[in-house]
Amino acid sequence: PRPQRPCDAAGQGAAMEGVGVALAWLLLALLSPWGAAGASCPPRCVCASNILSCSQAVLSAVPAPLPRFTAVLDLSHNNVTRLRADWAPGRLAHLHALLLSHNGLSFVSTEAFAHVPHLRHLDLSSNRLRALEENLFSDLAELEVLLLYNNEISSVDRTAFENLARLRKLYLGQNRIARFPLELLRDGSRLPQLALLDLSANRLRSLPVGELQALPAWLRDRLYLHGNPLACDCPLFQLVARGRRRRLSAVMDFQEELRCLLPAAQAPVGILALAGRQPLNCSEAREAVLEGHLGDTVTLSCDTRLRGVRSRHWVTPGGERVLEEGGNGSAALLANGSLQLRALRPEDAGTYACWVAGPLLNETLYVELLVHNFTLHGPHDTLNTAYTTLVGCILSVVLVLIYLYLTPCRCCCCRGAEKPPAPRDDSINSSVLSATPNHAAGVPGEPCRSHSASATGPGQNGRFKVGGTPQPPPRHGPKAQRKVSDPDSVSSVFSDTPIVV
Repeated sequence: PRPQRPCDAAGQGAAMEGVGVALAWLLLALLSPWGAAGASCPPRCVCASNILSCSQAVLSAVPAPLPRFTAVLDLSHNNVTRLRADWAPGRLAHLHALLLSHNGLSFVSTEAFAHVPHLRHLDLSSNRLRALEENLFSDLAELEVLLLYNNEISSVDRTAFENLARLRKLYLGQNRIARFPLELLRDGSRLPQLALLDLSANRLRSLPVGELQALPAWLRDRLYLHGNPLACDCPLFQLVARGRRRRLSAVMDFQEELRCLLPAAQAPVGILALAGRQPLNCSEAREAVLEGHLGDTVTLSCDTRLRGVRSRHWVTPGGERVLEEGGNGSAALLANGSLQLRALRPEDAGTYACWVAGPLLNETLYVELLVHNFTLHGPHDTLNTAYTTLVGCILSVVLVLIYLYLTPCRCCCCRGAEKPPAPRDDSINSSVLSATPNHAAGVPGEPCRSHSASATGPGQNGRFKVGGTPQPPPRHGPKAQRKVSDPDSVSSVFSDTPIVV
């Protein structure tokens, strides 16, 4: 054979290298999901593995065809104004994140999500949506995060969030919502896994404070209500004040933006500044105070912010620990972590502590129990002091009137036919209420005497005989004249001792 020249050897080496590179690209194409599917990356998009990014591509419609293995589809910052039902003609079983923010989107079909049943993250923020129609998201049974902030939403259909049993975070901030969608939270039946609800910067003027306060603390910790034109009142202040005391994130992170409007004020004021401020003069509310009556059964809630609690136990005011369900005596630990107290006694009053151990943090809650020393439907053990005083005064007046006017003495011992009639100016009032026996209008308070005793003549007790006895000589001074006592007059009922009332 001819000897091989150096140039021929170099050419063969280059050819072999080119074949190796071609085989490598072919192998990568076969292993790549794009090559396996026989699809290409849509124009003006960037494709990486199962991620399809078409952001800022000046698109007016969703590119087609979309690879079926796409897991993340980013269409943000485009001009897709309408999302019709046929935007995904085939079923995208692997798609779990769809980003459509900043598109000027104003219409979303109620069947737009029929082909993406496994979607877990949906971003429709910063668009021009005005209403959430009936059953709009009902096909997204696995959805966990829904972003709808910075739209023009003013109405929310009651069924818009039906079938979202796994939804954990719902962002509705910076919209035009004027009514609080309480149906999203009531009883936890509509969205049982919801842990964050953002309603900030809307047009809410009032809140169902009582029902919001009854929500579990782990939900109130992520209930954002700042930036709304709320009307100031004391229940609203107490709701926010309790959140600050519990250090809830929705209050602690936005204290300056939690503001409300007073009736005559032009500028909003801080809700937390309403304490002691006119005209409301709201009082600080205690965090957890429970009242009961003797014999009642009460339940103390362990309102923790932590989810996924591993263990919890209660400590009574006497230092006794209640660890197991069922408990001992009158205290019982329930399955949901609450403490039930049966047949309340006065010594059950005090501060109870609930110790909670979470997956990452621990928390201690305190509940103050007040036990009134009377039953709820029975009489009080002690009468009110003012009521007792009033009753005593009324009884005293009645007894005095009985003593003055209903005395059963009618001078049955007084006898005689020669008794003259009583003078006209003698009266019951002058004879009974006189402070001294020497009154100018008569002689009140004379004792009731018999005729034989009163006829003993002058010198007997300083009295004169009534029948035919001359008048005593006049005296000098203010009490110069004194009338003769009439034994038969009403003034002779009482003794000579004056009665001072």
